[in-house]
Parts: sequence; C-alpha cells; structure tokens
Amino acid sequence: MDSKIFITALALAFIIEGLLPTLFPNKWKSYVSKVSQESASSIRAMGIIAMLCGVLILWFIY
Repeated sequence: MDSKIFITALALAFIIEGLLPTLFPNKWKSYVSKVSQESASSIRAMGIIAMLCGVLILWFIY
C-alpha cells in the first residue's frame, strides 16, 4: 500500500511539473533561461524552500 501511495505522489508531481511547459511553452523557456543564469547557491536555496513547503504541507495534512 505504501508503494502505491509513493508512485501516485510521484505521478502527480510529474503531471504538475508538465503543466507549465505544456500550457505556456514560451514563458517556461524564458523562465528556464533566467534560472540557468542564477548562481548555484540561489538555485539550491530555491530547492530547499520548495522542499520545506512540501514538508510543511505534509505535516499539516498528517
């Protein structure tokens, strides 16, 4: 049962990640270009913030 939940969450993450490039390809391309010019530390900070948001959402749910 736990693996089914994990695979479902992974599938939803892929769906959500695919929405922006599908709906707004030009804006997404511009965003990716801007992100590629950022420093590694600022990209890392964005990743940490995104992970913390996910952890907080899970914490509030459970």
